[in-house]
Amino acid sequence: MTSSGDTFLPRVELTDDTPLLTNKAAAGGATATANANIALVKYWGKADEDLIIPRTSSLSLTLEGLETTSSVCFREDSTQDRLFIDDVERHGKALNRVSALLDLVREQAGVQAGAVVTSRNTVPYEAGLASSSSAFAALALAASHAAGLRLNDTELSRLARRGSGSASRSVFGGLAVWHAGHDDASSYAEAVDCPLDLAIVVVLISGKPKKISSREAMRRSVETSDLYDAWVRANPRDLERALKAVKAGDITALGEVAQGNFLGMHATMMTAKPPVMYWMPGSVEALQAVDELRQDGLPAWATMDAGPNVKVLTTAADARRVEDELRLRLPRCAIHTHLAGPGVRLL
Repeated sequence: MTSSGDTFLPRVELTDDTPLLTNKAAAGGATATANANIALVKYWGKADEDLIIPRTSSLSLTLEGLETTSSVCFREDSTQDRLFIDDVERHGKALNRVSALLDLVREQAGVQAGAVVTSRNTVPYEAGLASSSSAFAALALAASHAAGLRLNDTELSRLARRGSGSASRSVFGGLAVWHAGHDDASSYAEAVDCPLDLAIVVVLISGKPKKISSREAMRRSVETSDLYDAWVRANPRDLERALKAVKAGDITALGEVAQGNFLGMHATMMTAKPPVMYWMPGSVEALQAVDELRQDGLPAWATMDAGPNVKVLTTAADARRVEDELRLRLPRCAIHTHLAGPGVRLL
């Protein structure tokens, strides 16, 4: 797996006479890499759809090995944006979301040019593995830098949030808490000191794009699930318990909060109208396997996002044994371990 360099970037040729921004943008644009994060205390549902202000604060772990590398090049000869993801030009919703974030950068930087955005992923696209968290964190840093902006971590987190809420957390390495806030200025993430050496073992049930987007599933849960309000009311307590467990270095307490929080989130989906069911038979099998590992004395707690794949919280010291044991129990699944990863960075 490559972690840096041009091997990530699609071959989108820019000729020598292609006019680039010269007043504010860095020559040749900018390239940034960000890692996906997995929420241990979840964000699910928006208080403000346009600003992506969440109804709940959240806690996440940024992971090594699940990366998006994006390059942004503003071009004075065009006002249109072009987007290439994994060598394929994208249109429709994907391009519209990217252009919306670029518009925020253009407005702040005083730039009117269109941009060519190229992106490569080691995260399955739209498969419930938080690809949008790494994608929009990388885009936020690359685009702002290419446009001549030099944002601090809070400003960058707020910008990334406008592309995808979870991207606000991928600005930071390791553990990060996203404060829900109540407006654009107060809704941002920040790093959390962690004495625990954490790891996530990912059990890949399916890498295919999901049929119902996270945004649609969130909206449906918020508007129609009878359990949603109760889950939101429980969130401050869950977050407080999780942060207390982190500070105390108590992996058991943290794991219990994480597993309970995700089950509550999925309960809101299952009771939505019509219901949203991301679980597959392999998901249930994996959840049962994780419970068996814990009964056998291994520190292992499950969590899931908006997709069928199961992530297992454990310690770095126990991760290899957890992975090996899961391989024995789930021979048909691809299983990989990811340690805590770094925050977003320029290449």
